[in-house]
Amino acid sequence: MILVGLALVPLCAVGALIALIRVLVMALPGRPAPWPTHLTRRTAWLVAAVAAFVYSLGFLSVSGAEHDYNNGADSVPAPDCRDGVDEAVREGLSHHESSYLPLRFDCVREDGTSYPSDPDLTWINWTAMSLALTAGLLAVGAGYATELRARRSTPKR
Repeated sequence: MILVGLALVPLCAVGALIALIRVLVMALPGRPAPWPTHLTRRTAWLVAAVAAFVYSLGFLSVSGAEHDYNNGADSVPAPDCRDGVDEAVREGLSHHESSYLPLRFDCVREDGTSYPSDPDLTWINWTAMSLALTAGLLAVGAGYATELRARRSTPKR
């Protein structure tokens, strides 16, 4: 999974860069008409690419934590659960739980309570979700504008 994450990050970054260039081209003369609809579509692609990039960063974090677990000497409990944690908490660790949707890597104690190993995954989840929702709304808005323009241009009987 870590190889997927390593391939996903640059792929999403390049996609976001291409989408940004396509949005900036709309400021140049000779842009296609109707330019607001094209700008909205291109912005939707840009926001979607940035959402994928943000998600891929979290994906790489979780897959890296999974890779470190049970991989060599002194890897149980997971290093992400041990590093920077009090000794009393470390002795009570029983296992970890991870997920890629939503992104999380939680450390579970023997009494059943858990704590996140990386609090940054919370903002990554919320940012990726917000950006994906924004991209969807922009795409729907561009489609609605196109449909509205098509209905206005067709002659009525």
